[in-house]
Amino acid sequence: MESYELARAAAKVLSEKKAEDIVIVKVDEQTVVCSYFVIASGKSITQVKALGDNVEELLKKNYDLAPVRTEGLREGRWGVLDYGDVVVHIFNEESRLFYYLERLWDSGRNVEKYED
Repeated sequence: MESYELARAAAKVLSEKKAEDIVIVKVDEQTVVCSYFVIASGKSITQVKALGDNVEELLKKNYDLAPVRTEGLREGRWGVLDYGDVVVHIFNEESRLFYYLERLWDSGRNVEKYED
């Protein structure tokens, strides 16, 4: 699976679970760590946890992909699922505003708002 396809698949899973403000950020020209960030928000700590669990479960079930590592999902403020070339960030609303990753990584042409 190509990196962009994986990013879109993760965004679709997030959208189906009612994540908000989903964006795909192409970062391959700015870092060697990965090619894409998928960034989304949940309304509550519980929803952030559920979104992360759902992404992990459905990408495994549908594409046989498991994250290399996960961080922060149990706390429900900012969870990260690392799929190597695609890193999924799921924030609660307050943390998303504080860290504002889109702004940090925006080069003016690399941020795509996910729409079904």
